[in-house]
Amino acid sequence: MVDLAELRVVASLKVSAHPEAAFIRPRSREIYVTGPGGLDRIEFPSLKVYLNSRTDHHPRSLVFSEDGRFAYYLMEPEPPPSTPPAGLSEPPPPGVSHISVMDCDARNEFAQIGVKASLSRLALAADGKTLLATDPTAGKVYIFDIAARKTLGTVKAGPGAGAIAVQPFSSKVFVSNSGDKTVSVLDSDSHRLYSHIELGATPGPLLLKPDGGELFVLSPSASTLTILDAFHDDVLQTLTAGRNPVAGIFRKDSSILYLANSGDGSVMALDVANRAVLASTFVGREPRALALTPDERFLAVADAGTSSVAVLIAEPSRLAATRSAMLTSLPVGARPVDVVVPEWARAVTSDR
Repeated sequence: MVDLAELRVVASLKVSAHPEAAFIRPRSREIYVTGPGGLDRIEFPSLKVYLNSRTDHHPRSLVFSEDGRFAYYLMEPEPPPSTPPAGLSEPPPPGVSHISVMDCDARNEFAQIGVKASLSRLALAADGKTLLATDPTAGKVYIFDIAARKTLGTVKAGPGAGAIAVQPFSSKVFVSNSGDKTVSVLDSDSHRLYSHIELGATPGPLLLKPDGGELFVLSPSASTLTILDAFHDDVLQTLTAGRNPVAGIFRKDSSILYLANSGDGSVMALDVANRAVLASTFVGREPRALALTPDERFLAVADAGTSSVAVLIAEPSRLAATRSAMLTSLPVGARPVDVVVPEWARAVTSDR
């Protein structure tokens, strides 16, 4: 835990083995952590950690309901224990993926949605009533009814179907297909495929502007950024990024996109309207994740290569007036791969 007001590490919390991702539970002061060791929960401000007690699974790709009451996550089952943990559902049989449903208030997993597939990524549809999951092996998108806990149907995407982006005000969904260098566009209500958009480079993470008008597709292997018109489903422009771009985050007004380039240790700030680079700052060796402070004045960067968290200036006016956006770099635990800054965290002081 890093205090961004005083720019210092204030706590190191013990969680289950090999944590991979952290998630802020909406309308609460809790952080959920997933990884091969299980699902942990951290309360704030007490910093009490509730460790996972189950060892038959690997939770990942967690999403919350809008009100934060429920959590949905994919499970990667391991060989079942000789005695199933009390009060929890049986692990799924081999060859079956399943989605666990947790009541975050009651702190219990109360349902599972099983399907004979190899699910990879999970997303909540804009209606809040359906879940979407990609199967890269079959090149499909599965659509699930949350309340009924059943499969509604599938839509054929492309080989290597992975990352998902959901347009916030419609039923349009975008899927990154690493197997054929395309992005599939589909409708989660009608279960209809709209199109396959050819990119010319292998797509990775999908970054949808907050206004939903443009989709930015990162291609780590090609070190490019492809911008799609999210309304008309066509390619607008392809830009050169830093080497191996792996993560990005927009300002709320969609004016700037910050990119983490893990291959060259840089973070790039892109003026979205003008397609111009405002700043490129070297932060270490392998930046992997980004998070803006609630006031959007600073950017926290997890750098796995240097085991540090860098704090960068994020304000457009200050970026234009400085040679380097780097404010400081703080050593943390070994190989940080994710970073979150909750809305309820104490804001950075105004005199920095």
